[in-house]
Amino acid sequence: MSDVYNRLAPFIQEYIYNNNWTELRPVQAAACKVIFDTDAHLLVAAGTASGKTEAAFLPVLTHLYEKPSNTIGAIYIGPIKALINDQFERLNDLLREADIPVYHWHGDVSQTRKKQLLKKPSGILQITPESLESLLINKHENLINLFGDVRFVVIDEIHAFMGTERGCQILCQLERLSNLTKNQHRRIGLSATLGDYSLAEDWLSSGTDKSVITPKIEAAKRQIKLALEHFYIPEQADNSEITDCDKYIFNLSKSRKCLIFANNKSQTESVIASLRQIADSERQPDIYHVHHGSISASLRQIAENAMREPLQPAVTAATLTLEVGVDIGYLQRVIQLESPASVASFLQRLGRTGRRGEPADMRFVCPEKQVPLEAPLPKHIPWQLLQSIATIQLYLEDKWIEPIQPIKYPLSLLYHQTMSILAATKEILPALLAKKVFNLSSFQYISEEDYKLMLRYLVSIDHINKTEEGKLILGLAGEKIVKRFQFYAVFPETVEFTVKQDSTDIGTIVIVPKVGSQFGLAGKTWEVLDVDFAKKSIFVKQVEGKAGIFWRGGTGTIHSKILERMRRVLLEDKEYAYLQTNAKKRLQEARQLALDFELDKRNIVKLQKGKCCIFPWMGTVAYNTLQRMLNNFSRESLEIKSLGGVNPYFMMLKLGKGKFEQLEPEILSLCEQRIVNEHLVADAEAPEIQKYDKYIPHPLLTKAFASDYLNVEEVRQQISLW
Repeated sequence: MSDVYNRLAPFIQEYIYNNNWTELRPVQAAACKVIFDTDAHLLVAAGTASGKTEAAFLPVLTHLYEKPSNTIGAIYIGPIKALINDQFERLNDLLREADIPVYHWHGDVSQTRKKQLLKKPSGILQITPESLESLLINKHENLINLFGDVRFVVIDEIHAFMGTERGCQILCQLERLSNLTKNQHRRIGLSATLGDYSLAEDWLSSGTDKSVITPKIEAAKRQIKLALEHFYIPEQADNSEITDCDKYIFNLSKSRKCLIFANNKSQTESVIASLRQIADSERQPDIYHVHHGSISASLRQIAENAMREPLQPAVTAATLTLEVGVDIGYLQRVIQLESPASVASFLQRLGRTGRRGEPADMRFVCPEKQVPLEAPLPKHIPWQLLQSIATIQLYLEDKWIEPIQPIKYPLSLLYHQTMSILAATKEILPALLAKKVFNLSSFQYISEEDYKLMLRYLVSIDHINKTEEGKLILGLAGEKIVKRFQFYAVFPETVEFTVKQDSTDIGTIVIVPKVGSQFGLAGKTWEVLDVDFAKKSIFVKQVEGKAGIFWRGGTGTIHSKILERMRRVLLEDKEYAYLQTNAKKRLQEARQLALDFELDKRNIVKLQKGKCCIFPWMGTVAYNTLQRMLNNFSRESLEIKSLGGVNPYFMMLKLGKGKFEQLEPEILSLCEQRIVNEHLVADAEAPEIQKYDKYIPHPLLTKAFASDYLNVEEVRQQISLW
C-alpha cells in the first residue's frame, strides 16, 4: 500500500492526508498497480461505495500531473447527467490544488464554460454519449485539437451500457476518435454489478489490441437486513383510497432518510401521493419527493439535495434515475415496490444503503390485486412475490448476476452512425464511408451486401444523395433528422408536454389531459387550466386529493434463471427468514395451490371454458420464441383460437375440441424439429423496436429480430427441464 501511495502525485497524497484516510482501499491500490505498471485496459468490478471512482482517477490524475496532455487528457463517460454532475463536484474537490481542469459537458452546462474548453482543451472532460456524439458531428474539424492526446477513457456503470445500442454507440465513438487521432487510449470500466467478467472485458476491449486486467478484489463482508411483506389491495381500488400497503410503507419510511424504488413512473407518483396524504392527515412534515425522467431538472435537484442533507429525514421515490451511483450520502433504508426486473438491479439498489459500516437495509413490498375466486389459476399466483424471493435467493445462494449478451445486429445504430459520419464529413466516397463503418467493431456481423442494401434504401427515401462526383451527402429528408438535437441519442424520444405552474416547470407528460381534469405529477395533484399545443405546454394549479397518471413502459427482459428459481420457490418447502407475516401466509397459499394443481408434475393445466394454461418457467426471450413457435407451426394442428398470457409468467390458450391432450406432445415435437429463429419471422414482418428501425430495409430488420430477440435453442433447453 505504501509503495502505491508514494507513486501518487503530491497533491493527491496531500488530499489523502487532509481527508484523514488511514489507507488506500484494496481496489484503489490494485487499480493503481495496473495503470502504473501495465499498458492494459482496466476493469474495476467492486461493490457500491468501495471507492471505484477514486480507483480510476488517482492513477489517471497522477499520469496527467507528471506528463500533462496537449489536449483533453481523459474522458469520463457517464450514463446520466446527474451522475456526471455528482462526479464533477467530487473531482473538483480532489483537483483544487492541482493545475488540472475538469469540465462537464451536457445540455445543462453553460455555453461560457463550454467555450473555455474549446479555446484551451486540457484536463478531464465528463460527458454523456449524446453530447460526445454532438462533438463528433459539430466539432469535426476540431477533434484532433480537442482529443488528439487523450490517454484514458473512464466509462462508469458499464453494466448500464453493455448489451444496448447506447453502449455500442460509445464503442463506435471511441473507435472513431482513435481512428481519426491515430492515438490508442486506455479504457477503464467501472461497475458494481457484473456477473460475467469475461463478457465485460470483451466489451471494454472492443476495437482495440489491448488486453483487459480485472484485479481480483475480495469483497468486504457486509451485513444485510432484508424483509419482504405482501399486501392484498382491492382490484377496483379507489384512486384516493389509502390502503394498508400505503400505511406500511409510510411507517417504514417515517422520519428516515429513505429511497423507494419502483419499476415505473406511475408507481413512484402513486406511492408519494399516498404518503403525502397520510403525512398530512397525521400532521407530519412533507418530506416527500419524486425522481424520474419526466420530473423537471430543478425538482430532481431539490430531491437530491434533500437526500444529501445530513440529519434531516427525506423520502424519495425513484425509477432507474437514482439506481446508478449518484452520491446521495447517508441512506438509512431502501424500499422496493414489487420485484426489480433483474438480480443486477436488486444488487445496485441494495448497495445504496449500508455505508459507514452499517448493515444494508432493504425492504420489499409486494402489493397484489385481490381477484375473484372464479378467476383462472394463473391469476391466483403471486408472481411478484415469487420473483422477489427468487431474485434475492439467486444472489444470496450463488452470488449470481445476469450475464449481459452483446447485440449482433444493431441496425438502428448502423443508420445512426452512417448519418453521423456523413453529417461530420459533409461528403464522402461510398467506399470510404463503408471502410469507416466496417472499422467499427459493433458492426462486425454486418455484411457488405447488407450495408449496400441499406445505403441504396436510404438513397431511395432521400436520406442520402449521390453527387455528380459520385460522393455521398445527406439528403433533404436525412438533414431534417440529423439537424435535430434529438438525433444525438440512439434511444427513442417521446413527444412530451411541459407541465407548468405559473413559470415553474413541474415535469413532462405524454398523454394530454383535458382542461378542468386532474392528474398526478411529482407526487402532487394538478388541475389543468390551459393547454398550449403550439408550445407543448400545460398550465396547472395544485389542488387537494390524489389523482393518477399513466406512463407506458415495460418491465425489461427477465432472465430464464429467475423463472427457474421462481418455480423452485413455489415447489420447495424451504422457509425464508426475511418473509414477514403476510408474505409467509401468501407463499403457503400459493404452494398449496401448486400442489392442488400438481404443478410439480406438469407445466400445462386444463382450465374452464375450453381454455388451458402453460407455465413455461422460461425468460422473456424464450417465452416470446415459444409463443411464436406455437403460433407459426401449431395453429392449425391444435386449432388455436386464441393465444395470450402475461410474459414471461404464463400463456393462456383456447384450443379446438379434444386438442388439449395433444398440446404437450406438440411442444416436445416442435423442439425436436430443425426450427431456427429465422423460421419464426414472416417475410412481410419487420418489427420496428429501436429508434431508427423505420429507416431500415425490411429484410435486414427481419434478420436482426430473429438474431437478437428470439432464441429457439434456449426454448429447447428450458423444455428439457419440464
